Amino acid sequence: MNKPIDITLREVDVERMSESEILPIADVVAVEEPLEIRIAYGPAGTRMVKRISVTMRTPGEDVDLAVGFLFTEGILSAYEQVSGAAYVETSCSGTTQNNIIQVDLREDVLPQLQQAERNFYTTSSCGVCGKGSIEAIKSVSPFPRADLSEIHLQAPLLWTLSEQLLAVQQNFGRSGGIHASALFDMEGQLLLFREDVGRHNALDKVIGHALQTMCLPLDKTLLLLSGRTSFELIQKAAMAGIQMVVAIGAPSTLAIETAKQFDITLLGFLRQKRCNIYHLGSHTHIHT
Repeated sequence: MNKPIDITLREVDVERMSESEILPIADVVAVEEPLEIRIAYGPAGTRMVKRISVTMRTPGEDVDLAVGFLFTEGILSAYEQVSGAAYVETSCSGTTQNNIIQVDLREDVLPQLQQAERNFYTTSSCGVCGKGSIEAIKSVSPFPRADLSEIHLQAPLLWTLSEQLLAVQQNFGRSGGIHASALFDMEGQLLLFREDVGRHNALDKVIGHALQTMCLPLDKTLLLLSGRTSFELIQKAAMAGIQMVVAIGAPSTLAIETAKQFDITLLGFLRQKRCNIYHLGSHTHIHT
């Protein structure tokens, strides 16, 4: 029987097998549900509503996710363009579900819909979209790399990051099946984190919150990823002005190439007081 614990976790009945026996137990798993993101735009009386994307996500911080997604995909360039965001409630099998978010734009705002018309789609395991090239991504980034801050980092604080994240990752501790993105300052202080079954959703939630609280660009922060680093995560980091990405897992070849193109410092395999440096950005200085 599926038993909700909260909106992000669910208790399920399973059987645990060992060398000597099979026993029924209750397990905790991360919730995965679709979220449709819509925008409403245009003058009063002729407002248009457009479906932008459907992504599989863990419920929670859905407004952060929707706003962050629209920003990192280049459809919006500033939070001032938004007049509001809320669920569009629908009835499914007799129950009301909050699986549609509509972001309302100001009447004078024309969204960059060419960014939405690339027939992209997203999944919970990896973001997949029809981006033509890295140069196309650069053209919509609102923060020129040359204008970002110099950052200085003491290497020993890197060894504390994963422990800090794990200490606050309650959903991961209970389910073992959820990703996290976290922002730290250059003194190693945890500023913000979000969890989601999709690693790209977790990052969109972080960036969406930062966008709404007027904290962009995030050029004085360090981004920690709980798993591997994909191309799309580096692209989203670049859109937010992030200059340093540290991952507990491995990067892909395209993630490394993209980090070099955007001059983003990229570290991977952060564990046991060591990590790999895949690219050291020209604005970043790591002191041992």
